[in-house]
Amino acid sequence: MLAKGRKYGGFLMAEIIVGLTVFAILVVAFALSLDGFAKFNRYQLVRQQCIAAAQAQLDSITTTGEPIPDEDFKRLWPKLDVSVERSEGTGQWQAMTLLEVTTAGKSYRNDVKVRLSRYVGSVGLASIGEQ
Repeated sequence: MLAKGRKYGGFLMAEIIVGLTVFAILVVAFALSLDGFAKFNRYQLVRQQCIAAAQAQLDSITTTGEPIPDEDFKRLWPKLDVSVERSEGTGQWQAMTLLEVTTAGKSYRNDVKVRLSRYVGSVGLASIGEQ
């Protein structure tokens, strides 16, 4: 019986080594996928912040006739940049003004840029130029 046990003695060790190797590969794949998901989620967060900032800027201009002051914008969205462009409407929108708000941020190495536009009435928009 002792000789029979020695014959199969290395099989258990081989199973353990193969099992640990497969487990290590799975752990590494899981860690890499988590890193990828983290980067994707960060990009989506910055994109969502850009959309919110541009929408708030358009709402402020539409409601008050003036953009959000720079110090307030930097307090609310410290890592974003904003620019507002104004142009006259064309075609059926000729009597209105086209406002285009562009917000930009950075997510890791990726640049995130969102551009929203809206036609508004020309009343009260004389003070808005290019920023």
